[in-house]
Amino acid sequence: MTVQELPGAAAYRPTPPPAWKPLTDPAPLLPDPEPFRVLGTDAAADADPELLLRLYAELVRGRRYNAQATALTKQGRLAVYPSSTGQEACEIAAALVLEDRDWLFPSYRDTLAAVARGLDPVEALTLLRGDRHTGYDPREHRIAPLCTPLATQLPHAVGLAHAARLKGDDVVALAMVGDGGTSEGDFHEALNFAAVWRAPVVFLVQNNGFAISVPLAKQTAAPSLAHKAVGYGMPGRLVDGNDAAAMHQVLSEAVARARRGEGPTLVEAVTYRMDAHTNADDATRYRGDSEVETWRAHDPIVLLERELTGRGLLDEDGMTAVREEAERMAEGLREQMNADPVLDPMDLFSHVYEEQTGQLREQADQLRVELDAEHGPHDGHGAEGVR
Repeated sequence: MTVQELPGAAAYRPTPPPAWKPLTDPAPLLPDPEPFRVLGTDAAADADPELLLRLYAELVRGRRYNAQATALTKQGRLAVYPSSTGQEACEIAAALVLEDRDWLFPSYRDTLAAVARGLDPVEALTLLRGDRHTGYDPREHRIAPLCTPLATQLPHAVGLAHAARLKGDDVVALAMVGDGGTSEGDFHEALNFAAVWRAPVVFLVQNNGFAISVPLAKQTAAPSLAHKAVGYGMPGRLVDGNDAAAMHQVLSEAVARARRGEGPTLVEAVTYRMDAHTNADDATRYRGDSEVETWRAHDPIVLLERELTGRGLLDEDGMTAVREEAERMAEGLREQMNADPVLDPMDLFSHVYEEQTGQLREQADQLRVELDAEHGPHDGHGAEGVR
C-alpha cells in the first residue's frame, strides 16, 4: 500500500519544517572577536589576590613537574611524556574551578590538571610508565582515565553529566581536548548531544597551534574553534590561554552556567606548546625557533609574576619559597619514579572484562605456565624478579 492509497490521503498535505529558522538567536552564542584577557588590563585590579597567588604557586609547581617528567623520559623511567609546558594556565584553571563532586575528563597531555586536582604525581605518570591500566581509581578522584585516543573522552563526559542530571546530582563535567581533537567525529557527537540534552558539561579546547605537526590552518577554516559552538547551539568563549586569571574566570562562569542547568559551553584557550609534542617528536621539523621565542614573551608564569610583583603581592622571597616547594615536589617524584616497581604480569588480564573471555583465559594460562617455568610456581601476588 502506498501513501496515496492510505485513508484520507487526499487531504494529506505535508508541510516541510522551517529548517532555515534558527532554534535560538545565534548572536549571544558568538565568541568575542579577540581572546578575553585579565592580566595587563583594568580588570586585573579586581582579581582576588589570594587566588592570583595560588594560581602562581600552582603554575610554578606545574612547570617544574613538566620539566621533571620530561627528564624521566630521557632516563628511561617513562616511556613517553607529552609536556604541557606553556599551557600550565589552562591546566591549573581547569582543576581549580571544579568542586570535589565534579568530574574532570583529561586528554593524554593533561597530567598536570590531574595533579592540580589532587592526584598523586606518581599515580598520574603510572600509565605513561606502562605499569597499570590507569594508575589511579577514577571514581575516588573524580578524574577519568588519561585519554590517549583523540577526543573519545568527550562523549564519555557528556554521558556522565547527562546521567548525573537525570539522577538529580549536582555534578558538572569538564572535558579537555586539544585543537587536533576538534577534527574528530567524537567532538561533533559530544557537542551535539550535550547541546540537545543541555548537559552540564564544559568543553575546554587547548588550542596550542599544532596537532603534532599539523598547524591549525590545515585543520579548519573557521574564524576560531570557539565559533564552532554556535553550530551546536551553545555559547563559545575565546580566552587567552596563557592568562591564568582570565582562564579561571571564564571556566568558572562556564561551570556555574552548567550547574544552573543552562547547558554546555565551549571554551577555546589560545595557548602554545613550548616543548615538542612528546619526547619522541622533533618539533624543529615543522616550526622555527623564532616562533617559539615569540611565545616565550607571553609565558603564563611571566605574565602572572609581572602582575603580582607590580601590585606588591609577591617579592623575591615569595618567589624563592614557591620555587623551593616545587623543587621538593620534583625531588619526591624523582625518588619514587627511580624505584623499580614489582609487578605481577598476570595483571595484564585483570580489569579488561568483568568476566574473562575464553581467549583471555587461554592466554592467561599460557603466561602462567611460562612464569612458573622461569620463576617457580606463580602465587598471583607478584612475580619475584619480574620488574
